[in-house]
Amino acid sequence: MIESSQFKRGACIQFKGAPMIITAVTFSTPTARGGNTIAKTKLKNLISGQVLNESIRGGEKFEEVELEQHPCAFMYSDGTTWHFIDNQTFEQFGFNVQDLGSDREYLLDGLEGIRAMLIDGQVVSITLPLSVDLTVVECDPAIKGATAQAQLKGALCETGLKVQVPSYLESGEKIRVDTRDGHFIERVKS
Repeated sequence: MIESSQFKRGACIQFKGAPMIITAVTFSTPTARGGNTIAKTKLKNLISGQVLNESIRGGEKFEEVELEQHPCAFMYSDGTTWHFIDNQTFEQFGFNVQDLGSDREYLLDGLEGIRAMLIDGQVVSITLPLSVDLTVVECDPAIKGATAQAQLKGALCETGLKVQVPSYLESGEKIRVDTRDGHFIERVKS
């Protein structure tokens, strides 16, 4: 059992009858006398992929889910299924669009650093590396005019991901993108 005050990112709990992984957590203490600490959590359902934002009172206990993690690699997509290989067992598995959600926009053939989440030997989800390097295939034109603030423009990456990038970037350049929220990190030097 794990108490809500012990929540941390990456912990896996049983919540509302389903295995959930905590993707973000912050703690707050109400100012009212006798107020318990509240854990504001972002939970991802490992079966359906649904994301829940929940406020959980301090002191509540939850059953921890035994979760195995195996390194895996993305192999290819046939348009309806994204195929992966488990680097430990060499078994192949796939996810469809609904299972992957927006994670599919970060997947390139041969991408390493992915982890398969297994419950009772069954792959239920994947976690991506913290960042991926993508090639920009299309950019909005740079915004003219001198301003005190950095200008951002829209860019389309090779996987279909749309990201805001600095105005100096051009089509064909490689960029590093954060997989947690999809923001531009830096230009990748060749």
